[in-house]
Amino acid sequence: MKKIGFSMALRLFLGVTVLLSGAELSFGQQVSLTSSKRVILGVERLFTPEFLPLLQGKRVAVLTNHTGVLPDKSHLVDALFARKDVKLVKLFSPEHGIRGEEDNHVADAKDPKTCLPIISLYGKLRKPTPAMLQDVDVLLFDIQDVGARYYTYIATMTALLEAAAENNKLLLVLDRPNPITGLQTGGNVGTNAMQPVISPNYLPIVHGMTVGELANMFNGQRAVKGLPTANLKVIPLQHYTRTQWFDQTALPWIKPSPNMINLTTATVYPATCILEGTNVSEGRGTMQPFERIGAPWINGEHLAKQLNSYQLPGVTFKPVQFTPDSVVDGIRIYPPKFVGQVCQGAEMVVTDRNAFAAANATAYIIHALYTLYPNQLEWKNSRLDGLWKTDTVRKRLKAGEHPKAIIADWEKELAYFRKVRAQYLLYP
Repeated sequence: MKKIGFSMALRLFLGVTVLLSGAELSFGQQVSLTSSKRVILGVERLFTPEFLPLLQGKRVAVLTNHTGVLPDKSHLVDALFARKDVKLVKLFSPEHGIRGEEDNHVADAKDPKTCLPIISLYGKLRKPTPAMLQDVDVLLFDIQDVGARYYTYIATMTALLEAAAENNKLLLVLDRPNPITGLQTGGNVGTNAMQPVISPNYLPIVHGMTVGELANMFNGQRAVKGLPTANLKVIPLQHYTRTQWFDQTALPWIKPSPNMINLTTATVYPATCILEGTNVSEGRGTMQPFERIGAPWINGEHLAKQLNSYQLPGVTFKPVQFTPDSVVDGIRIYPPKFVGQVCQGAEMVVTDRNAFAAANATAYIIHALYTLYPNQLEWKNSRLDGLWKTDTVRKRLKAGEHPKAIIADWEKELAYFRKVRAQYLLYP
């Protein structure tokens, strides 16, 4: 069977044709961008006269995945490899792999088109070693994030930033929109609250920042903490404002990971990912992951009624029945809970996404489950505490405290974070 290259594999995976507004791409030449209502990505601006000189004559390594594409569906890797004035030497991959189809730990590989090594940063190795960077002058990061602390791509970016700082390498972060807007911050910070914000471990659940803003903040706060800083340059977006949801950017949605089906998934993900620390399904294995929660021992009518009793703004809950599968949208995923078993539960219906406080909903969802099913609900303490970054929330909920009181106590650490965050915002 004939092997297909990285670009062709990505085109088949993405499955849609998108035209680039205002510019015809020719990767042997510089690109001129014209004004457009569409958000202009950092990866597009990389090939303009303003930023291209940063790469010319340099040895380059790229941390990216299938989301690292331009609006015409061509991939950053192919764009760089085609240039005679840039030497692309290696690729790094995050969780879910370079093509976004893996749902477990990712192995090293070789790109079939370029024959470049692909080094996984989501296996035993989480940060490039000094030896891996000896033949590298410039590091590039280009991955679409979803705006929640849980999502591992920003942790991998942080590891790359640390490696750049420790090995004196230039790091370029190609910015992309925060799909759930850059306005809302919410949830707890945990045991690292009120300290320099140097990594995702110091963020609230919803941070309201782009990857470029996060990189600037982590790097700037490293200086505050007395840690070495990277030679970092963020290539910012154009025509982007903090109020924009992803469906207002005129950009195509590309699933950042197998279970991140669409913008609705990303909107509710900060609320229900916390269930990974329990024996309740968060809807993985269905076409509505993170929108649905349930288990074989749950009564959907009762759970929906309990959740609706909190009158959470911007969301309602309705009874639902679903059966998780190990294949979703044609991709085999890491086996979800209750494969092949009928689950009852509740489905989140977002009625006002600007009012919906997904991070606060975490505490209410666990409270509802524990109220109704104290004997059936299992707390996977290490995982649950890891998601909340503290054991305090779990202990307070188990002690019978109401979520409203717990959430009120998050405000002090959120206020500190917002003050730090404000120093690094790039967009109005």
